Amino acid sequence: MSKHTTPLAVLGGLTAEQFLTEYWQKKPLLVRNALPQLANMFEPDDILELAQEPEITARLITQTGEQGEIWQVKNSPLSKKDFKKLPEQWTLLVQAVDHYSLDLAQLWKQFDFIPQWRRDDIMVSYAPKGGSVGKHFDFYDVFLVQGYGERRWQLGQWCDENTASVANQPLKLLPDMDVDFDEVLQPGDLLYVPPRLSHYGVAENECLTFSFGFRMPNAAQLIDHVSDRFADQSHFKTPIIDISRRPSQSTALISGEEFAYLKQQLLDALQQDTQFEMAVMALASEAKYPDNIPENEEISLEELREDFSDDSQILLEPASRLLYRQSAQAELLEFWANGECLCIDDASQQLFKQLADGEIITLAQLLQYDENIIADVLMAINQSILMLLEAE
Repeated sequence: MSKHTTPLAVLGGLTAEQFLTEYWQKKPLLVRNALPQLANMFEPDDILELAQEPEITARLITQTGEQGEIWQVKNSPLSKKDFKKLPEQWTLLVQAVDHYSLDLAQLWKQFDFIPQWRRDDIMVSYAPKGGSVGKHFDFYDVFLVQGYGERRWQLGQWCDENTASVANQPLKLLPDMDVDFDEVLQPGDLLYVPPRLSHYGVAENECLTFSFGFRMPNAAQLIDHVSDRFADQSHFKTPIIDISRRPSQSTALISGEEFAYLKQQLLDALQQDTQFEMAVMALASEAKYPDNIPENEEISLEELREDFSDDSQILLEPASRLLYRQSAQAELLEFWANGECLCIDDASQQLFKQLADGEIITLAQLLQYDENIIADVLMAINQSILMLLEAE
């Protein structure tokens, strides 16, 4: 039985194939007790303390006024004084908590039926009773998993970039929702919300909600990265050969035929050159929060052998991205990490593929390989693409 045809507890017994065909980017899914291990993983104080660390990306959202119509947002860095004299309704959003908790980062494996390059981060929302971020919609896929406490979720109409929002607010809020889903999530419950579907979450009591977000690049990002790649190649700076048959036209007119010709020349360049694939790899492998990647003290091969126990673990650094593609030579893979192409020995490819796919190896296993492979893995550890976790 393949991974895509195996019933998954996180999807309430649906197979990945069923979910991707029937629900993914089409309709919401509620699964009770989908991730019970998340229920007791964190307490509110853990998130409040993390939010006050200087490197953390966080937002403190408050709601005041007679009808709760006045919204304010304070961006990180946050400190203890920011949490004093708060109004009754407020919410704290902390980004990329998976970069600081290996236990939480390992829960990405529950969603491994979606390609790793689509992962965004795991955001945690903390709120006391009544806390919310208002009625809104997002352009990305999200699995909302309840940790501590309870949150009520309402889902409504589909939206797009032309949907009206409330004027003069620091958040993009919807004026109203046509509610057709209204449920309270208990610890461990999961709600999948597809892109553009309006939703509204309100804390029933002090609670933590974990948002497993999945991103897709937009056309503007792709164009920017392709443009950067083309700009670095001299043959793309050569003027395009003129159209073979000059149409009869006014001197100042650019004809539809000429527009079509120029567009086709650009499309041909995209089709015939590897720069598009490289641009996509650079974009997809970029770290969303590069400042979260630790700056490790460099380890030598001798220190690796002498200072770490055999059962020390080697795995992906949660704040980094390691992806691969089939290279022009079909039998080889090309690896990219944090926006850059990696230069590794051909013999290292199988091991790097395993690590990129989320496998964990021990130091004892690594030391069984030849020195070129060990050197490549050590390079990735020293660049904080991989992490070396000492045995407890």
